[in-house]
Amino acid sequence: MAEKATFAAGCFWGVEAEFRKVKGVIDTQVGYTGGHTPNPTYKQVCSGKTGHAEAVEVTFNPKVIRYEELLDLFWKMHNPCSLNRQGPDVGSQYRSAIFTHNAEQKELADKGKAARIQAGQKVVTEIVPAGPFYRAEEEHQRYHEKHGGSCHL
Repeated sequence: MAEKATFAAGCFWGVEAEFRKVKGVIDTQVGYTGGHTPNPTYKQVCSGKTGHAEAVEVTFNPKVIRYEELLDLFWKMHNPCSLNRQGPDVGSQYRSAIFTHNAEQKELADKGKAARIQAGQKVVTEIVPAGPFYRAEEEHQRYHEKHGGSCHL
């Protein structure tokens, strides 16, 4: 049975591209979550006024890849100590966040964050329950597959 995981780690184009490479990931979609505006557009989210983060919803087969492995990739693909910024992208929409879908995901995310803090990192990653996920416009889905290029990851 497939499960979902949702991560925000800066510009969603590069985050999605990284997760799509992983064996056991069935599908991905980029979108907006964690804010207060229903059905936001890319332009609205980029304004920083919706409260949403650019995020990737990952559908995965837990018999092939464990959630912990997806978390490990999340921690490595961005700077979890950078508040509202990843590379050249600045704003709360680029924040580091894990949106958990169940108690086990929350426990594992909290454990990963605590380990990094224990190691001396000043981790700012939010760990919050997953709420509504608004799929981004089609031109943002699988952006790097369609257009080439890469992000700062």
